Amino acid sequence: MGITTAVADRKGKECRELSRDNSVKTNSKSRKGRRRQKKMLPIQRLFDTCKEVFAESGTNIIPYAQDIQRLRAVLDGMRPVDLGLNPDMPYFQTPVTQQYPTITYLHLSECDKFSMGIFCLPPSGVISLHDHPGMTVFSKLLFGTMHIKSYDWAVHDPNTSAANSSHTVPPGVRLAKVKVDSNFTAPCETSILYPSEGGNMHRFTAVTACAVLDVLGPPYSDPDGRHCTYYHDYPFAKFSVAGVAVPEEERGKYAWLEEREKPEELAVVGARYTGPMFVED
Repeated sequence: MGITTAVADRKGKECRELSRDNSVKTNSKSRKGRRRQKKMLPIQRLFDTCKEVFAESGTNIIPYAQDIQRLRAVLDGMRPVDLGLNPDMPYFQTPVTQQYPTITYLHLSECDKFSMGIFCLPPSGVISLHDHPGMTVFSKLLFGTMHIKSYDWAVHDPNTSAANSSHTVPPGVRLAKVKVDSNFTAPCETSILYPSEGGNMHRFTAVTACAVLDVLGPPYSDPDGRHCTYYHDYPFAKFSVAGVAVPEEERGKYAWLEEREKPEELAVVGARYTGPMFVED
């Protein structure tokens, strides 16, 4: 699994001795290339990096560790101004008459390898608990404070073990372990989740108005089996299962997740991205 890291490496070009004149020309081109790199817009750098890192993306395919860190570094450097965002924009306001805050999604790019987009959440906006099947996901909080609660499936899940046939857990309910349950305030490091770890199921709750830049590799795709599933979460004590015991002091680290339909209170609308543009080629 993984991604090749550089076009030059893939082609396997051999080093050749150059004349002094050619070296001068090459160095001059390199300096020009460095100047162009410095002038590259952050959003263009992000797109180009995603294209390289997810070049061989697919279900359950995780990029190489060095590529993950490279993309994370690019995202860590992203600022709201790089995307034309600020907290005073209408996306981050909620009318007093509205019961559930509307979340706005700004589409940046999507192909069969990866997708890029921005979630704009008003105060108290909630992206309900959901999963990312077979995906590697990068989430960069651009501004604001957000509470994130995330889970991974417990290793000894009674619903995936034939040895535990005597339990009172309803169908569609599985045991999960809490990965994260904390507030995050920008600026902070980009969070990363993986197909089977890192908090693959998560819920975002906006403490203040906030914006989250999301990169998914690969993106959701029903035909490819990457369907978004939503969940209720229940305390561990909600169900009793034969053979499953957790010490009292650790019960807060586990929960039962039950599949559900898309929540009615989850209102997400799309809007046109109006920030700095980039070239998709």
